[in-house]
Amino acid sequence: MENTEQSYRLSEVPVAPSTFDREVVFINAPESELTARRILIHTLLFLITAVTTTITGASWVMPVTDNSWFGMFLGPPLAIIHETLAGNLFPLTQGLIFSTTLLVILAAHEFGHYFACRYYGIRATLPFFIPALPIVGLTLFGTFGAVIKIKAPITSRRALFDIGIAGPLAGFAVALPASIIGLAIAKPAPFIESLSPDGIQFWDPLLFRIISWALSTPPMIDWNPVYWAAWGTLLVTALNLFPVGQLDGGHVLYAVLGKQVHKWVSRAVVVATVTLSILALVWHQPPVYGVWTLVLLFLLKVGHPPVMEDEPLGRGRLILAVVALIVFILCFMPFPITTLSAGQ
Repeated sequence: MENTEQSYRLSEVPVAPSTFDREVVFINAPESELTARRILIHTLLFLITAVTTTITGASWVMPVTDNSWFGMFLGPPLAIIHETLAGNLFPLTQGLIFSTTLLVILAAHEFGHYFACRYYGIRATLPFFIPALPIVGLTLFGTFGAVIKIKAPITSRRALFDIGIAGPLAGFAVALPASIIGLAIAKPAPFIESLSPDGIQFWDPLLFRIISWALSTPPMIDWNPVYWAAWGTLLVTALNLFPVGQLDGGHVLYAVLGKQVHKWVSRAVVVATVTLSILALVWHQPPVYGVWTLVLLFLLKVGHPPVMEDEPLGRGRLILAVVALIVFILCFMPFPITTLSAGQ
């Protein structure tokens, strides 16, 4: 996902003196995003996110049963330290595999946007990775994703299209082999009949169902870090491809079909998302899209900045737009999470 804003710093730039005078004029010069300080900030955020995602991944194979505040906050890292010092490296290894897979896919997505911006000479930051506290029951992945900030207007339809579509396609290109690997190494889930009736079930996107059919994957599988990282990033890809506002899908839609179609499709998608959230509540399911609905409403209110250069996209980009639609269909999950008791 990328965030757009227009930002320039007023800098002193001396002009070559003439024979009769010397003067200093002020012009709008963009501030560099690759200073040592900025790179340090991006690096620290990435390293913190690597820690939180590793702890979260390890927690999936090493459940913490302490429901106190101490157990929720410090239980996972202390348990990992204890098991590692005791010679049990399995939780830490699983956490590292999960973290590596997840962050590589997220990085591919954001650097897809970043390098597309660099190609068009548009100022943008490096990715900001957003860590999430690995608190039991709060986060499923140990991160809230990553984002770049685009700090200059995108005035060309082609640039808007390329920047918008580069992230999801780059991320999907990495998530696809991860999905295949995660399902190929999947093992049947043990003790299915002993699951609590109040537990939860995670449903697979269409891509996983196709891969599972091709690989004859068991219908119920045990958790593994590659599968879970791919599952999470496919969900993020689908969310980013919603054709609303300044989401990646919104950029693509605006570039392909223009302002008016973008406006009405955005509204229709928000209505559909609200409907999904209501249906989830009626069917006693977790309202997974509840918070996302608020995000979409905000994006709908903000709108999409205009594009000045209205040049044709060409056949190649239109084909890529169809590819992006197929990727969205493969990644989208109407009800990603359901409670086991609700289906009984």
